[in-house]
Amino acid sequence: MNTRIESDPLSVASRRRALLALSVLAGLTLGLAGASRAAEKAVVIPPPADDQVATNAPASETAVIAGGCFWGVQGVFQHVKGVTNAVSGYAGGESGTATYDAVSMGNTRHAESVRVTFDPKQISYGQILQIYFSVAHNPTELNRQGPDVGTQYRSTIFASNPEQTRIAKSYIAQLDKAKVFGKPIATTIEPLKAFYPAEAYHQDFMTRNPDHPYISYNDLPKVDNLKRVFPDRYRVKPVLVGTGA
Repeated sequence: MNTRIESDPLSVASRRRALLALSVLAGLTLGLAGASRAAEKAVVIPPPADDQVATNAPASETAVIAGGCFWGVQGVFQHVKGVTNAVSGYAGGESGTATYDAVSMGNTRHAESVRVTFDPKQISYGQILQIYFSVAHNPTELNRQGPDVGTQYRSTIFASNPEQTRIAKSYIAQLDKAKVFGKPIATTIEPLKAFYPAEAYHQDFMTRNPDHPYISYNDLPKVDNLKRVFPDRYRVKPVLVGTGA
């Protein structure tokens, strides 16, 4: 059941708050909270053996990644040093269906995604993927993350060039061979056709709504894991879309 379908940002906020608060309470009561929280557990993984060479890197680069609800993925990367922007949006489908209402139906081929703009002199594409696999989501889940189910929540790397494709494929093979997750990685690699920014009310959602039940239960622990697992990569003040910082 998709508890995140919405028609407008005002009515949905109260509806989602009630639904998710009840689902969290029900999970705790039934002793099933561990299943819901699985996506929040960090896994310490090695860096990619095949990565960019910083001396040949451009001044700025983007990575488009999907790993469940874009609120949490955006929130994690907004706290990563070297990231200059992180925008929630949609990738994988056509421009005419790049809206939250349409994507939430699960039949648009879009995935909730985040476009991460970063300085490759400070952090490489491979290191972006290391954080993505380790703390931003659970890459072994197929078409779901935590309480969200559907192809729009799939784990996907949208590669924008052959180098990104090579690094992503090599890293997935490396992690699978090392069996660091205990089961195969479900993350797919798709060519990036286009990225469509999500509606304004989805941007910076974690920072603007830290007490939202969905955020506090599913997403804030990911930021805590980033700080714990990647202390040298963590920054306290997030880079926000709304401020242009």
